[in-house]
Amino acid sequence: MEISLFPLGPLETNCYVLANGTEAVVVDPGGDPAPVLAHVEKHGLTVTHILNTHLHFDHTYGNKALAEATGAPILASGEDAYLLEDGLGRGGVMGLPTVPEYAFQAIEPGEFTFAGAGCTVFATPGHSAGSLTFHFPEAGVAFVGDLIFYRSIGRTDFAGGDLDRLKESVRRHIFTLPPETVLYSGHGPETTAGDEMNHNPFFTGF
Repeated sequence: MEISLFPLGPLETNCYVLANGTEAVVVDPGGDPAPVLAHVEKHGLTVTHILNTHLHFDHTYGNKALAEATGAPILASGEDAYLLEDGLGRGGVMGLPTVPEYAFQAIEPGEFTFAGAGCTVFATPGHSAGSLTFHFPEAGVAFVGDLIFYRSIGRTDFAGGDLDRLKESVRRHIFTLPPETVLYSGHGPETTAGDEMNHNPFFTGF
């Protein structure tokens, strides 16, 4: 499996393309997906799914355009549907553009196959009510959105955020992964589950 990073949109949100053979999934297209589409075409990939870790505007700006270009369905938690009625999901706040309207399919936690690869979807609320983590165990990676970052955690002062729930999500679903699991966050550099368990200041004494 090959993972490619594309910082997209006004907040340079990390968008990822996970390719497995000729199939690929795209995680959090947070801006104009032109670079993603160019990459997909160059490598002869078929995008099977668009995965949203949560529905904040900076992770969804490219949803509509990417879905229309590829025909791939957009998957996200139904628990985040409230954000589509809020500036945090619609955009248009702080002078930023609005998010083109898109439709998504609600996905529940469980076992799935994306691009021919097994994936466990965890409900990891805290940054938003419906935040999800997509764990690909064979690849040893997890896409965590804004749940946890290198030496930090996601904000919890937005609507639907909850610090205690976020910390519990991390303890239950991230720190129980193999320590070498690479965590791909919505912003900033990658890290590992073990490194964050041992060094993240928000979990000192864990």
